[in-house]
Amino acid sequence: MNISLTNMGGPMMGGGSAQMSGGAMRLRADQGTVKQGTMSFFVTNNGSVTHELVVLPLPQSQIVGTQPIGGDGKIDETRSLGEASNTCGQGSGEGILPGASGWVTVTLPSGRYELICNLPGHYAAGMYSQLTVR
Repeated sequence: MNISLTNMGGPMMGGGSAQMSGGAMRLRADQGTVKQGTMSFFVTNNGSVTHELVVLPLPQSQIVGTQPIGGDGKIDETRSLGEASNTCGQGSGEGILPGASGWVTVTLPSGRYELICNLPGHYAAGMYSQLTVR
């Protein structure tokens, strides 16, 4: 599955601050529904700032984009099934640099998932997408 990470504006957007709102950033998946099993996410950062991808289970009663945001501008990712935040590599790191890619492979049972960028302020700025696994 291909994931595109983008943001509006140039490198100095917001004076370098991630405190944006109103959908200034986007996380787009090329599929919304997939079959259960092993899934590789190839993540490309088409933006001008560092981004990442975190895969989280989404409870049936939860609406995508409504996770509580902490004082650090991030959501709780303790239930993460995996992340792509390593430039030109797999797994966790310091984020995927602008113009670069990373990847992660996870095994997903059927259910609903939220794909997010959990760098400070990015989730609130619109970097999330729902994935349904059947």
